[in-house]
Amino acid sequence: MLRVDTLIDNAQVATLAGGHGPLAGRRQGDLGLIDGGAVAVERDRIAAVGPRDEVLRRVTPTAIHDAGGRLVTPGLVDAHTHLVWAGERAAEFELRIGGASYLEIMEAGGGIASTVRHTRAASDDELLAGVISRLDRMMAHGTTTTEAKSGYGLDTREELRQLAVLRRADAEHPVRIARTFIGAHAVPDEYRGRQEDYVDLVVEEMLPEVARRNPGVFCDVFCDDGAFTIEQTERVLTRAAELGLPLKVHSDEFANLGCTALAARLGAVSADHLAVTSPAEMEAMAASGTVAVLLPGTTFGLGSSHYADARAMVERGVPVALGTDLNPGTCPCESLPFMMALATRYMRLTPAEALVAVTRNAAAALGRGDDTGRLEEGGSADLVVMDTADYRDLSYRFGGSPAAAVMIGGRWTYGRA
Repeated sequence: MLRVDTLIDNAQVATLAGGHGPLAGRRQGDLGLIDGGAVAVERDRIAAVGPRDEVLRRVTPTAIHDAGGRLVTPGLVDAHTHLVWAGERAAEFELRIGGASYLEIMEAGGGIASTVRHTRAASDDELLAGVISRLDRMMAHGTTTTEAKSGYGLDTREELRQLAVLRRADAEHPVRIARTFIGAHAVPDEYRGRQEDYVDLVVEEMLPEVARRNPGVFCDVFCDDGAFTIEQTERVLTRAAELGLPLKVHSDEFANLGCTALAARLGAVSADHLAVTSPAEMEAMAASGTVAVLLPGTTFGLGSSHYADARAMVERGVPVALGTDLNPGTCPCESLPFMMALATRYMRLTPAEALVAVTRNAAAALGRGDDTGRLEEGGSADLVVMDTADYRDLSYRFGGSPAAAVMIGGRWTYGRA
């Protein structure tokens, strides 16, 4: 008998296990459900998972947590956030209600530029405190791993500072953080009217320093009307790839500039937003294995009804993930279950597909799919005991958190099992 630290017994277990890589097409909704299951944890790893009788024959637990028939899922994974910032933008929300567009607000000095000014003025400790507070709320909704971007510094020192703050948060908070550099997020005030000069700065100075001090972080670019052109985006991504950084893109949020096809051609790990992506580009993503990270909270936050066509992506074999796009301007929301509720209603994902999108597929979008987003022997012991026995409730109910207890790395970090 194998002695283990913890046994979560008497559970409906959604394992999302088996094979490699994200789930796509007909497999997008494969949950690997085990009725009357159990999960054994030793230190920070899954020691065994399966029908409870089989698991109990294999292990001797030090502690037993009776799930009472409730659903146990892998820890939820947020595939896209802008986690580190200072200042708020509630006034812009009021302007949008009055009819101002996102681009009009940006052109008037609001939007990302406003957050950049506040973030530059904040101390490291103030930025870290904001990140920790947001991570606490994310964890309370079941998130155990998240992507997090820089992009509110827009000069070399400030971008490196934000990545350093995220590294500190990753060390100090239970939620795991996959960091992304997005110096090409917007053009800062001091480069207004000199966009090419700013791209030179990103390519020639920022990227080499980021790669030297933060090897392996993702590089992202916001390619859209009012942001960066397709030519500028390719230049940044090509240099990032030369420096060994994996690639992501903000693509097709407002206008289709060809960035999604570029992402597929360059082998980007994910392309995010995709509200106006063409069928041909979906086919290209399916062929390349690039994960579609969809952000329904942003569409909702902008008061728009034009959601990404997740149904068409699934039907074309594109692996679909979800993220909150947590940010101060368009989606100040930490709840992945709310994103599932939106995605099932407005993007036509099924509840099972939405659960895959915030676990196994989101982990794949962070390059962590072999260890995270599934409950499988040898994998990370990151899981959530949900306050329901039915996985459909995670999308059906909205406005609260379904997480009764959260375990990260074999330790209970939220609630009570």
